Amino acid sequence: MYSAVFTPVALLLPPPSSPSLFLSGHGGMQTQLGLNRKRSERKRMTIRAADLSDFVGGDLVKPDLGKWLDDVENHKAIAIYTPHEGGYEGRYLNRLRYRGYRFLDLSARGIGDPESTLTEVHPVCPPHLGRQPIARWYFPPEVDYRLSMLPPNAKGLVVWIIEAKVLSKAELQFLALLPSLRPKVRVIAECGNWRKVVWKPLREIAGLPPANE
Repeated sequence: MYSAVFTPVALLLPPPSSPSLFLSGHGGMQTQLGLNRKRSERKRMTIRAADLSDFVGGDLVKPDLGKWLDDVENHKAIAIYTPHEGGYEGRYLNRLRYRGYRFLDLSARGIGDPESTLTEVHPVCPPHLGRQPIARWYFPPEVDYRLSMLPPNAKGLVVWIIEAKVLSKAELQFLALLPSLRPKVRVIAECGNWRKVVWKPLREIAGLPPANE
């Protein structure tokens, strides 16, 4: 004997968002025309630029790179605030590189104690994965090691610290005083964000008096 096999077939219907397919006659045509009229009456969104910097870039239009270099040389430790979208700080970094500076890029979230990490022999504990014994390795001071490796034609070392907004006031004070301990060192700390690139002396942010007082 033969057995019949029935295969279910899905019935494809047009979506209910097109009422002209369900309504027949002149009423359906009027409904479709009404929808088209409402779509054409929607407000169009236009985006207008405020000034020339929206097209070219604020760092290219605003002539503040010369002031940036002067402030870095005068204050030696700078707190910089950049826009959230990023990219602007690269212009200011390159200007220091053209001056002959070498860079040590660090993240404030993984720096630990800035004083011991930058100027002292400091321990580092590798992950023990739960079973291995907890070991401790010792590394040389980051700043002193980089200074010893600078080429003769280098002007100095720039310690560029990102996410410095998580540092405490005491840690910011040490970073502000680091150029006085190591004269060839300059410190740039990204302490937050702003609508445009602005900077202040790190001593002012850390609550220290100016260097000339």
